[in-house]
Amino acid sequence: MLRLTERFAGHLPPVADMGPAAVSLFGVMLMVAPGLVASKAAGPAAADLKPHTIPAFNEYVKLTDARNQDELRRATSLLWIDGLPESVRAQAYEALKRGEVKMQKLETLENGEKIRCLGGMIHHWVGVVFIPGAKVHDVLGVLQDYDHHAQYYSPDVERSKIESRNGDHFVVFLRFRRHKVITVVLNTQHDVRYFRDSETREHSRSSAVRIAEVENAGKSGEREKAPGEDGGFLWRMDTWWRMEERDGGVYVQSEVVSLTRDIPAGLGWLIGPFVTSIPKETLTFTLEATRKAAETRAKK
Repeated sequence: MLRLTERFAGHLPPVADMGPAAVSLFGVMLMVAPGLVASKAAGPAAADLKPHTIPAFNEYVKLTDARNQDELRRATSLLWIDGLPESVRAQAYEALKRGEVKMQKLETLENGEKIRCLGGMIHHWVGVVFIPGAKVHDVLGVLQDYDHHAQYYSPDVERSKIESRNGDHFVVFLRFRRHKVITVVLNTQHDVRYFRDSETREHSRSSAVRIAEVENAGKSGEREKAPGEDGGFLWRMDTWWRMEERDGGVYVQSEVVSLTRDIPAGLGWLIGPFVTSIPKETLTFTLEATRKAAETRAKK
């Protein structure tokens, strides 16, 4: 169980984590569409993005961001495993040194109550890895090298480029492709800001400001679908990264909150298990790929 700070204990109770795997950052979204049970030729029915769904997600993100900012201001217990009981925490650090990824499913509450998101599902995970021999600048060299994310995070990132940069403020484009019964392609734009906390600590805040599902990707009839016309695989995504250099390497933590369509009635027995496991698998892959690229960079 994750022990939280007193101030935010009512906002963020832990949920038991699931088993490991590896998929892309947006792969979490692919199991929540009715097209999963259709033939390969059939596309998923369009998801209905209701007017009250986005405000609920925005409130969730606002509270999550407030907790993140509070933890960063106090500059203590920067990793989620630091809130574990001492003996369990020691085991978690040992596992990180062995190359494992430590994960936790989270849920942000409002005044102790669950935030209802009618018409959508909020997925919230945090994970941490240790990169031996690396420095903070090695990790930043990977994360900020958006023009090569299609290389670091292949095959799920198909295209990537920096659209604009002003110091530590980036606007980047990423095209994701995923095949799981059906093939889904997403064009996404992200607003990312990096912050230097000290010589050995850095954090970043990223929001997907534009997400569009692509129809007929790579063909003459390629077009982007509008929300409400799409399958609801990914409507929103916000991410918080933390990096801390110590113990002969860098600890890297990533926390992701995303919004998808809800589970269609009658398909929970099939889709439900995937919805609860794939978000973790997605984040596991991202952290493992980041570690691999940063280790390579550190050895140069």
